[in-house]
Amino acid sequence: MQTKIFRVKGWFQKPWQKQVFVKELPALSEQRAIERIYSEVGSKHKVKRNLLHIEEIVEIKPEEAKDPRIRAMVS
Repeated sequence: MQTKIFRVKGWFQKPWQKQVFVKELPALSEQRAIERIYSEVGSKHKVKRNLLHIEEIVEIKPEEAKDPRIRAMVS
């Protein structure tokens, strides 16, 4: 199986503000990318899964990635 690059856009509510995020990550499938977002964002920001809202998930080409670590990983 080949690793794909996904760009995930979403938001979560903290007590004082709405925090918007855009994250690019490698994953084998869209479902695995969603699970990884729940895991990473939830762990880093102490947000439960039901408070994390994913608005968009798009598969992108490696050259479209804005994160230099992702571009270096797939090159």
